[in-house]
Amino acid sequence: MFDGFTLEEIDVGEVRLRVRHGGSGPPVVLLHGHPRTHATWHRVAPRLADRHTVICPDLRGYGRSSKPPTTPDHTPYSKRAMARDVVGLLDALGHPRAAVVGHDRGSYVAMRTALDHPDRVERLAVLDGVPIGEALARADARFASLWWHWFFLGQTSKPAERVINADPDAWYRGSPEQMGEEAYADYRQAVRDPATVHAMCEDYRAGLGPDRAADDADKAAGRKITCPVLFCWSSRDDMVDLYGDPAGIWREWADDVRAAPIESGHHMAEEAPEQLAATLRAFLAE
Repeated sequence: MFDGFTLEEIDVGEVRLRVRHGGSGPPVVLLHGHPRTHATWHRVAPRLADRHTVICPDLRGYGRSSKPPTTPDHTPYSKRAMARDVVGLLDALGHPRAAVVGHDRGSYVAMRTALDHPDRVERLAVLDGVPIGEALARADARFASLWWHWFFLGQTSKPAERVINADPDAWYRGSPEQMGEEAYADYRQAVRDPATVHAMCEDYRAGLGPDRAADDADKAAGRKITCPVLFCWSSRDDMVDLYGDPAGIWREWADDVRAAPIESGHHMAEEAPEQLAATLRAFLAE
């Protein structure tokens, strides 16, 4: 897995991130979603590494990256904090700018990095996600039925950790056939760690609080993403069912947006790595 890549822990200022990086050329950062680790990219990263320096971290709280203490306002797990980690990682590796790609929860981190640090993001690719504020503004009964886990993981009156930790293998899904044996083992080790489960819940709690507030404030102020944006969605997931034209939502946030479906279920990096890598390569080469 990740032949020719280096695996190390890197101090990015507030936390230490477990990072896999390799290849040569203009840098691209790949940010995973919930409940994966950076290993979800193991079929995509090598396909980019002949033209790019590919950087794949575990987000703070996920995998083997640091899990900072939680606070009542959940800001240590906000996407703004995670975006600072991305910038710190670029600094540590000596890259003034990079393309940033995010899937699922990672798409919110990627977006926040582009909004808060526009001088550091060359291009932005967001996969299977619309801005958190936009999603919650459209959270009708259908959304609640399909994405009920947002509210289960995000609430605090009856914390989800106890339910999940009682049998994490039953709660989290995946298989070595879908993910690859090494990536599956890495993921299973992560979700069996109660500290990781807690941090992942904090990610969702931040989503319902400071992340939504940040998105809503940016929208009210008319702030936009200034770099080119690629939005990809999984054709066998529910993005179109929920939002009709999710690419249209992104066009409210950036002037330069292109969109492409990926023929897969939600975990496109595992299910359709060839198509995803080819789509990213074309976008990054423009």
